[in-house]
Amino acid sequence: MTPKLVIFDCDGVLVDTEPATDRILSANLGGFGWDVAPDEIHQLFAGGTIEGIGQEATRRGCNLPETWVDDVYAEIFAELRKGVPVMDGVMDLIHALDQAGIKRAIASNGPIAKMEITLSPSGLYPLFAGRIYSGHDHGPKPKPDMLLQIMADMNVSPEEAVMIDDMPAGFNAAKSAGMACFGYVADGDPARIGDTGARPVTHMNQIAQALGLT
Repeated sequence: MTPKLVIFDCDGVLVDTEPATDRILSANLGGFGWDVAPDEIHQLFAGGTIEGIGQEATRRGCNLPETWVDDVYAEIFAELRKGVPVMDGVMDLIHALDQAGIKRAIASNGPIAKMEITLSPSGLYPLFAGRIYSGHDHGPKPKPDMLLQIMADMNVSPEEAVMIDDMPAGFNAAKSAGMACFGYVADGDPARIGDTGARPVTHMNQIAQALGLT
Protein backbone atom coordinates (compact mmCIF):
# COMPACT_ATOMS: atom_id res chain seq x y z
CA MET A 1 0.00 0.00 0.00
CA THR A 2 1.05 3.57 -0.65
CA PRO A 3 -0.34 5.81 2.11
CA LYS A 4 -1.25 9.48 2.05
CA LEU A 5 0.42 10.12 5.42
CA VAL A 6 3.37 8.69 7.34
CA ILE A 7 3.66 9.53 11.05
CA PHE A 8 7.07 9.14 12.66
CA ASP A 9 7.95 8.69 16.29
CA CYS A 10 10.99 10.82 17.16
CA ASP A 11 13.36 9.24 19.68
CA GLY A 12 14.71 5.94 18.40
CA VAL A 13 13.12 6.40 14.96
CA LEU A 14 14.38 9.71 13.57
CA VAL A 15 17.28 10.30 15.95
CA ASP A 16 19.13 8.15 18.46
CA THR A 17 18.60 10.12 21.67
CA GLU A 18 17.86 7.21 23.97
CA PRO A 19 21.42 6.21 25.06
CA ALA A 20 22.23 9.75 26.23
CA THR A 21 18.85 10.16 27.91
CA ASP A 22 19.15 6.80 29.70
CA ARG A 23 22.61 7.72 31.02
CA ILE A 24 21.38 11.06 32.39
CA LEU A 25 18.36 9.48 34.08
CA SER A 26 20.47 6.71 35.59
CA ALA A 27 22.94 9.16 37.10
CA ASN A 28 20.21 11.51 38.29
CA LEU A 29 18.10 8.86 39.99
CA GLY A 30 21.21 7.35 41.57
CA GLY A 31 21.56 10.63 43.42
CA PHE A 32 18.12 10.05 44.96
CA GLY A 33 18.92 6.52 46.09
CA TRP A 34 17.71 4.43 43.17
CA ASP A 35 20.66 2.52 41.73
CA VAL A 36 19.24 1.87 38.26
CA ALA A 37 21.49 1.19 35.27
CA PRO A 38 20.97 2.92 31.90
CA ASP A 39 19.92 -0.34 30.21
CA GLU A 40 17.35 -0.93 32.94
CA ILE A 41 16.01 2.59 32.43
CA HIS A 42 15.57 1.71 28.77
CA GLN A 43 13.85 -1.60 29.49
CA LEU A 44 11.46 -0.07 32.01
CA PHE A 45 10.58 3.25 30.43
CA ALA A 46 11.43 3.42 26.71
CA GLY A 47 8.52 5.02 24.90
CA GLY A 48 7.08 6.44 28.12
CA THR A 49 7.22 9.87 29.74
CA ILE A 50 9.57 11.61 32.17
CA GLU A 51 6.59 12.17 34.44
CA GLY A 52 5.98 8.43 34.50
CA ILE A 53 9.61 7.80 35.44
CA GLY A 54 9.30 10.29 38.30
CA GLN A 55 6.16 8.58 39.55
CA GLU A 56 7.87 5.18 39.56
CA ALA A 57 10.95 6.61 41.29
CA THR A 58 8.74 8.08 43.99
CA ARG A 59 6.97 4.74 44.38
CA ARG A 60 10.37 3.16 44.94
CA GLY A 61 11.15 5.58 47.75
CA CYS A 62 12.97 8.43 45.99
CA ASN A 63 12.24 11.81 47.55
CA LEU A 64 12.13 13.86 44.36
CA PRO A 65 11.70 17.64 44.52
CA GLU A 66 8.63 19.24 42.96
CA THR A 67 10.89 20.63 40.25
CA TRP A 68 12.35 17.22 39.35
CA VAL A 69 10.78 16.94 35.90
CA ASP A 70 12.03 20.38 34.84
CA ASP A 71 15.41 19.76 36.46
CA VAL A 72 16.06 16.45 34.74
CA TYR A 73 14.83 17.81 31.40
CA ALA A 74 17.42 20.59 31.75
CA GLU A 75 20.12 17.95 32.24
CA ILE A 76 18.89 15.94 29.26
CA PHE A 77 18.65 19.00 27.01
CA ALA A 78 22.19 20.05 27.88
CA GLU A 79 23.49 16.64 26.84
CA LEU A 80 21.41 16.45 23.65
CA ARG A 81 22.62 19.87 22.51
CA LYS A 82 26.00 18.22 21.99
CA GLY A 83 24.43 16.43 19.03
CA VAL A 84 22.69 13.12 18.35
CA PRO A 85 22.96 10.79 15.35
CA VAL A 86 20.22 10.51 12.75
CA MET A 87 18.94 6.99 12.20
CA ASP A 88 20.37 5.33 9.11
CA GLY A 89 18.13 5.72 6.08
CA VAL A 90 15.83 8.39 7.53
CA MET A 91 16.83 11.13 5.10
CA ASP A 92 16.43 8.78 2.14
CA LEU A 93 12.96 7.76 3.32
CA ILE A 94 11.88 11.38 3.75
CA HIS A 95 13.16 12.18 0.26
CA ALA A 96 11.20 9.23 -1.14
CA LEU A 97 8.03 10.43 0.61
CA ASP A 98 8.52 13.90 -0.88
CA GLN A 99 9.01 12.44 -4.34
CA ALA A 100 5.73 10.53 -3.97
CA GLY A 101 3.83 13.51 -2.52
CA ILE A 102 3.15 11.72 0.78
CA LYS A 103 2.51 13.85 3.86
CA ARG A 104 4.55 13.38 7.02
CA ALA A 105 4.30 14.29 10.70
CA ILE A 106 5.83 13.47 14.07
CA ALA A 107 3.98 12.01 17.07
CA SER A 108 6.22 11.87 20.15
CA ASN A 109 5.59 11.61 23.86
CA GLY A 110 8.46 14.06 24.36
CA PRO A 111 8.05 17.84 24.55
CA ILE A 112 8.37 20.09 21.49
CA ALA A 113 11.36 21.85 23.08
CA LYS A 114 13.27 18.59 23.21
CA MET A 115 12.51 17.77 19.59
CA GLU A 116 13.67 21.19 18.47
CA ILE A 117 17.00 20.52 20.21
CA THR A 118 17.45 17.00 18.85
CA LEU A 119 16.19 17.55 15.29
CA SER A 120 17.61 20.98 14.45
CA PRO A 121 21.34 20.18 14.02
CA SER A 122 20.63 17.62 11.28
CA GLY A 123 18.07 19.78 9.49
CA LEU A 124 15.19 17.47 10.38
CA TYR A 125 13.28 20.03 12.44
CA PRO A 126 12.36 22.35 9.55
CA LEU A 127 11.39 19.32 7.45
CA PHE A 128 8.58 18.65 9.95
CA ALA A 129 7.83 22.22 11.09
CA GLY A 130 4.12 22.73 11.76
CA ARG A 131 3.55 18.97 11.81
CA ILE A 132 5.17 18.05 15.11
CA TYR A 133 2.83 16.75 17.81
CA SER A 134 3.69 16.08 21.45
CA GLY A 135 2.14 13.91 24.11
CA HIS A 136 2.49 16.94 26.39
CA ASP A 137 -0.24 18.63 24.34
CA HIS A 138 -2.34 15.59 23.44
CA GLY A 139 -2.98 12.24 25.08
CA PRO A 140 0.42 10.48 25.11
CA LYS A 141 0.93 7.11 23.47
CA PRO A 142 -0.33 4.39 23.97
CA LYS A 143 -3.47 6.52 23.79
CA PRO A 144 -4.46 7.08 20.14
CA ASP A 145 -5.37 10.76 20.71
CA MET A 146 -2.26 12.24 19.10
CA LEU A 147 -2.48 10.06 15.99
CA LEU A 148 -6.20 10.74 15.55
CA GLN A 149 -5.58 14.48 15.86
CA ILE A 150 -2.85 14.39 13.20
CA MET A 151 -5.07 12.47 10.80
CA ALA A 152 -7.96 14.86 11.41
CA ASP A 153 -5.73 17.90 10.84
CA MET A 154 -4.43 16.41 7.58
CA ASN A 155 -7.81 15.08 6.43
CA VAL A 156 -6.55 11.51 6.19
CA SER A 157 -8.33 8.36 7.31
CA PRO A 158 -6.65 5.61 9.38
CA GLU A 159 -6.71 3.36 6.32
CA GLU A 160 -4.64 5.96 4.46
CA ALA A 161 -2.00 6.46 7.17
CA VAL A 162 1.02 4.56 8.51
CA MET A 163 2.90 4.90 11.80
CA ILE A 164 6.61 4.20 12.34
CA ASP A 165 7.53 3.58 15.98
CA ASP A 166 10.07 1.58 17.92
CA MET A 167 8.21 0.96 21.18
CA PRO A 168 5.05 -0.81 22.37
CA ALA A 169 3.43 2.50 23.35
CA GLY A 170 3.51 3.56 19.70
CA PHE A 171 2.53 0.16 18.34
CA ASN A 172 -0.52 0.09 20.60
CA ALA A 173 -1.44 3.69 19.83
CA ALA A 174 -1.47 2.87 16.13
CA LYS A 175 -3.52 -0.26 16.74
CA SER A 176 -6.06 1.72 18.78
CA ALA A 177 -6.20 4.37 16.06
CA GLY A 178 -6.94 1.71 13.44
CA MET A 179 -3.84 2.40 11.34
CA ALA A 180 -0.98 0.27 10.05
CA CYS A 181 2.34 0.43 11.87
CA PHE A 182 5.94 -0.45 11.15
CA GLY A 183 7.80 -1.65 14.23
CA TYR A 184 11.32 -0.29 13.82
CA VAL A 185 13.49 -2.79 15.68
CA ALA A 186 16.98 -1.87 14.53
CA ASP A 187 18.43 -4.12 17.24
CA GLY A 188 16.91 -7.08 15.41
CA ASP A 189 14.70 -8.10 18.33
CA PRO A 190 11.02 -8.10 17.29
CA ALA A 191 9.84 -9.59 20.60
CA ARG A 192 8.63 -6.24 21.92
CA ILE A 193 6.15 -5.97 19.05
CA GLY A 194 4.09 -8.74 20.64
CA ASP A 195 0.51 -8.96 19.41
CA THR A 196 0.23 -5.28 18.44
CA GLY A 197 0.07 -6.08 14.73
CA ALA A 198 3.05 -3.88 13.87
CA ARG A 199 5.21 -5.09 11.00
CA PRO A 200 8.85 -5.50 12.12
CA VAL A 201 11.59 -3.77 10.11
CA THR A 202 15.26 -3.30 10.88
CA HIS A 203 16.12 -0.53 8.38
CA MET A 204 14.27 2.42 6.88
CA ASN A 205 14.83 1.16 3.33
CA GLN A 206 12.55 -1.79 4.15
CA ILE A 207 9.77 0.72 4.81
CA ALA A 208 10.37 2.49 1.51
CA GLN A 209 10.20 -0.84 -0.29
CA ALA A 210 7.03 -1.91 1.54
CA LEU A 211 5.35 1.38 0.60
CA GLY A 212 6.31 1.00 -3.05
CA LEU A 213 8.65 3.99 -3.02
CA THR A 214 11.74 2.33 -4.51
